[in-house]
Amino acid sequence: MALRRAGIEPVVYEAYPGTADGTGVFLTLASNGIDALRTIGADKAALEKGFPTPAILLRSTTGKDLGRNRTGKELADGTTSQTVRRSDLYRALHDEAASRGVRIEHGKRLVGARETVDGVVATFEDGTEATGDILVGADGVHSTVRTVIDPAAPAPHYSGLVNLGGYASGVEVDGEPGSYTMIFGKRAFFGYVVPPDGTVWWFANLPRPDEPVRGEVEMVSGEDWQRRLADLYAPDAGPGVACVRASDPADMKATPVHSVPRLPVWHTDRMVVIGDAAHAPTPTSGQGASLSIEDAVVLAKCLRDLPTPARAFARFEELRRPRVEAIIKAAARINSNKAPGPVGRMVRDAVLPLILKLTSNSKAVMGVYDYHVDWDEPVKA
Repeated sequence: MALRRAGIEPVVYEAYPGTADGTGVFLTLASNGIDALRTIGADKAALEKGFPTPAILLRSTTGKDLGRNRTGKELADGTTSQTVRRSDLYRALHDEAASRGVRIEHGKRLVGARETVDGVVATFEDGTEATGDILVGADGVHSTVRTVIDPAAPAPHYSGLVNLGGYASGVEVDGEPGSYTMIFGKRAFFGYVVPPDGTVWWFANLPRPDEPVRGEVEMVSGEDWQRRLADLYAPDAGPGVACVRASDPADMKATPVHSVPRLPVWHTDRMVVIGDAAHAPTPTSGQGASLSIEDAVVLAKCLRDLPTPARAFARFEELRRPRVEAIIKAAARINSNKAPGPVGRMVRDAVLPLILKLTSNSKAVMGVYDYHVDWDEPVKA
């Protein structure tokens, strides 16, 4: 949508054969991501099925309150960060893009690409090819475009955690409606939030030191995860066990948590990676979707205002790299506190309340949410 607004005719080549309806669980769309969507007039549809989630309450395994943190700031009209099902966000943006004339082709999994004198030729798994002036790799943490651009690109970093979630009905939980409660469990991290309909949306981060083989944890059945999680959360105060048992196992699809903390090469003269393909944070950041949306708008502006794709890509990287890498580093520090040993738990629970008091309104934290893309401001070389 941003590319079209910049006068560029894009085609989306989607790897999967069908739509993403029903895929994934839920995510946070932070206020800075909402603001970036507003820049291109695409925020209304995205927020239609979400609900405000402005804050997080952190608790220990014993139920002790450790402090609060924010998930964003209020925009001028009072809108704040939202939680939305991933599939609802996908559908809203897909339909909005299609209504604006963006062509989307499914079943086009990229297997290679080569630059020509005046463009790029992309090759897909089905044997077809496509040509264009540029290729934008928005293909996620396990990006193919990333390795086409740089065959020596580092592999995604495994965080030591496995992530999954679900939706529980008929469970009474404490905590303010619309605010997250996150629990540093004795053996695994647990978080939940209550939307207006009274269900409980929850997620789990399970420690696993060795990196799973690709597809390994995805193959574990929901029933098996349900049993494992109920056992893991048994020692903890809080609704972890009740939520897991009251949820549909079909929703419990696990994925290992990977990040791309520092990618040396983002682009060539005609190809560039954006979003998780270039700089994937862990879900702890609450910024994965929002940083990707920011990327899209900034990249479109760079291509609009600079004379060649190579110069546009270079400026895009200059504008984006410092911000995204700082957010990724901050999330990595939080991940290390999710499953420490007994001594680590004591230290964390003792110092975290003070840290949260000192940092919740800090310049660094607010800088994450204050980011704004002005569409009318020209990008300078």
